Amino acid sequence: MLHNLIFIVFILYTLVLFGVAFFTSRKSNNESYFNGNRKSPWPVVAYGMIGASLSGVTFISIPGWVGNTQFTYLMVVFGYLIGYLVITYFLLPLYYRLNLISIYTYLEQRFGFYAYKTGAFYFLVSRTIGASFRMFLVINVLQIFIFDKWGLPFWGTTLIFVVLITLYTFKAGIKTIVWTDLLQTTFMLASLVITIYAIASKLDINILQLFERAKSAGYTTIIDGDWRSDRFYLKQFFSGMFITIVMTGLDQDMMQKNLTCRNVKDAQKNMISLGLLLIPVNMLFLFLGASLYVYATDFGIVLPNISDDLFPVLAFEHFGPVLAVVFLIGLIAAAYSSADGAITALTTSFIIDILGNKNDAVLTEDEKKKRRYKTHFFISSLIILTIVLFREINDQAVISRLFTIAGYTYGPLLGLFAFGMFTNKNVKDKLVPVVAIIAPLLSYIVSSNSDFLLNGYKFGFEILIFNGLLTFIGLFIIQKK
Repeated sequence: MLHNLIFIVFILYTLVLFGVAFFTSRKSNNESYFNGNRKSPWPVVAYGMIGASLSGVTFISIPGWVGNTQFTYLMVVFGYLIGYLVITYFLLPLYYRLNLISIYTYLEQRFGFYAYKTGAFYFLVSRTIGASFRMFLVINVLQIFIFDKWGLPFWGTTLIFVVLITLYTFKAGIKTIVWTDLLQTTFMLASLVITIYAIASKLDINILQLFERAKSAGYTTIIDGDWRSDRFYLKQFFSGMFITIVMTGLDQDMMQKNLTCRNVKDAQKNMISLGLLLIPVNMLFLFLGASLYVYATDFGIVLPNISDDLFPVLAFEHFGPVLAVVFLIGLIAAAYSSADGAITALTTSFIIDILGNKNDAVLTEDEKKKRRYKTHFFISSLIILTIVLFREINDQAVISRLFTIAGYTYGPLLGLFAFGMFTNKNVKDKLVPVVAIIAPLLSYIVSSNSDFLLNGYKFGFEILIFNGLLTFIGLFIIQKK
């Protein structure tokens, strides 16, 4: 009965998204797909980007982390805010001044062809793997708790999930996503708040008492003062700052939403608002995690071996049908919000950065649409194949390592943009791909052996900074005299 109810809710939720897509795609054109005709209200973009910033992985992972890392993740979130300020006052004015659709075209103007293609290639690789990994975790939850009961194979679940996203985004692209993100962020946050309130009710205490229970259990520690730890508070803070600069400011997916605002002032308001909003939202996720552990302890529930399974297991097996549906809605909202933007951004980058748009002047509007439709479905097919491949690998450690490796490709983007913006030097363009390969490899080697090389020091997210620094040094070495 529960599985049928969950399936009905899934279909109804998807139909609502298609309704939004129908209204937003009327009178849409190619420009609507790429930049929303630059008419998006900034408060809508800022609020909707909360869901896009968090994703389905955040929805199930951050609460699970609390058991081992307490609230130390908050230091990363505080670093986010500084990163958003850098994006607001350095990157957004640059992008608007150059009137960019794909942000990687800046690299062509600044350095040349090979730097441009290197930046676009790294985005395409990292975003394809990253988006597929995030969707894989969500689809795997749906498969285990719902579709396995009906005998639907994993590839069938994946096909349904990705095809639905493809269909409601393929016509108006980013113009639709700006408004569906508004809806999905609302559902995700509502799911979060309702679950916390329900846990307090089941424990017969109020929210303040629930927080006191979490605090007394040791879950609310924010500061880790051990400099060797990968959760050392300064590491976390600066890592959060650079993660935001790279994975938002230098990421086509996140920036494409910002570039739909009417002007740079609106885009800047959007960025600052988003940075401020993410602090309380992430605090709620951490509080939810602490609440889940308190609930499991009180009712003697055996914790799952993998922390990511904590929220799904409690939602589907212990909370009852109402909260199971609430969890599902929040999970799907977070997953859809991340996936639809990724597919649209990958389509945009592939058309502009790989296929090239220099012949746009001779193409009719219908020809441009056909090219876009074909690319959109190609990207969706690629993501489906990648997700199914993850399932075939069937080794969580290997899949997580692939996701980690994809994260290393953001380091060269950080180095390239920093060198371009903060120096006036030119480089030997053909050697840029060599630097962009060597820097991540060296970073990975140093990170993997940091215990031995650096007297017990363990790299965390700050490996991104090290990676970008190596790229910057490499570009300095290959500068033109």
